[in-house]
Amino acid sequence: MELYNNKKGKLIPISKDSFASEKHIQSIIENSVKEVFGLTFISSEFSCDSFRFDSVCYDEETNAFVIIEYKNSKSSSLIDQGFSYLSIMLNNKAEFVLEYNGKKSSNLKKNDFDWSQSRVIFISTSFSQYQKTAVNFSDIPFELWEIKKFSGETIGLNQIITNSKQSVKGLTNNKSSSSKNVNQKIVYQVSKPVESEVISKYGKKFLDIYYNLKSRLLDWEETKLHLIKKYAAIKKNKIIFVYIIPMKKCLRLVMPYKTDYKGDVDSKKSKFNFKDPKKIFKEEKDKYRINYFTDVTNISDLEYIVLCLKQKYDSLP
Repeated sequence: MELYNNKKGKLIPISKDSFASEKHIQSIIENSVKEVFGLTFISSEFSCDSFRFDSVCYDEETNAFVIIEYKNSKSSSLIDQGFSYLSIMLNNKAEFVLEYNGKKSSNLKKNDFDWSQSRVIFISTSFSQYQKTAVNFSDIPFELWEIKKFSGETIGLNQIITNSKQSVKGLTNNKSSSSKNVNQKIVYQVSKPVESEVISKYGKKFLDIYYNLKSRLLDWEETKLHLIKKYAAIKKNKIIFVYIIPMKKCLRLVMPYKTDYKGDVDSKKSKFNFKDPKKIFKEEKDKYRINYFTDVTNISDLEYIVLCLKQKYDSLP
């Protein structure tokens, strides 16, 4: 990652700097975890079952815990450590819930969380090729992020994206020594959603509509596909502007209007003033959210639908 200053039309390289310590990186991320990852910070240096987790966070979108680990070694095994952390979490759910309730002044139970969407984020100034290859599976519940520091307190973050279509579950079905690196029980309890499985859940009838819509939306600047267990979503920067939910008779598109996780959605203001002359979107509302949704069965409807979604996209920073 190279950064430049534009001075009178000429690009001047911004020199790289170093972090004072691993703790320095941790402090930066914990103070900005909402802005960087869209997560809610819960606890730092959380101890459980003789292990200590650098940062414990909560993902409101997936209703799951996220562990963040900061690395300074290129030789350590991320596979072993990641699955060890997930195993400890799943075997000590009550401890995580107790920590969450204490920090958020809530009274939730273990079953109120989705443990199957738990994940581990590793952050390091660099990863070895071995580490990158070790987690190169389509559904492994780990994320690798490289962090760089530049002069002027400029910080760069870059996610290492997997391009593999191989499932980590396949390792549990062979007898090679590599299967020892994977805890079979954890693999089948926790795994990252795979696009093809999420979208084709109810068959392939609406796949053409889905891929056509996805292609159009990902052509817009700063957009990214985001997969959750039962649906897909498209983000602009860190904010979801449409959920794509596969159903038996259609693809349902849900466009968020207002959200308030405290349960007082009517008090929330929105800069988004939605206009739908054909009135194909309907409103759904509870105390936490107000959304607009429409059910798509015909690819010819996408032209108008995309124009509607563009309104939401344009309202986001």
